[in-house]
Amino acid sequence: VQLQASGGGLVQPGGSLRLSCVASGRTSSSYAMCWFRQAPGKEREFVAGISWNGVITHYANSVKGRFTISRVNAKNTLYLQMDNLEPEDTAVYYCAADVDRLYPSTRNDEMSSWGEGTLVTVSS
Repeated sequence: VQLQASGGGLVQPGGSLRLSCVASGRTSSSYAMCWFRQAPGKEREFVAGISWNGVITHYANSVKGRFTISRVNAKNTLYLQMDNLEPEDTAVYYCAADVDRLYPSTRNDEMSSWGEGTLVTVSS
């Protein structure tokens, strides 16, 4: 499956952004998907994951209550709604697909496909 992420940009602290990730190359949407991020000088980290049907979601503690992951399988699209953004959220955000699982893993080495990333900068 090929992934294309978009929606990043510059936003002030306390602001919101919505990231999108369009999947192609696979007829079925029966797989888990995730968002990861990588800040400058840091390792890539798990942000949020969602099950194949959108029912089960999982979040990193650092974003819980501020970010919402969702998907619309009819549009082959994954979303990440980010509210109350903080400077610490500045990073390149990547969408990922785990075609071997219906429910999300938090491990980046278990993802089978990655998008190219979209930069989110939170700064005043």
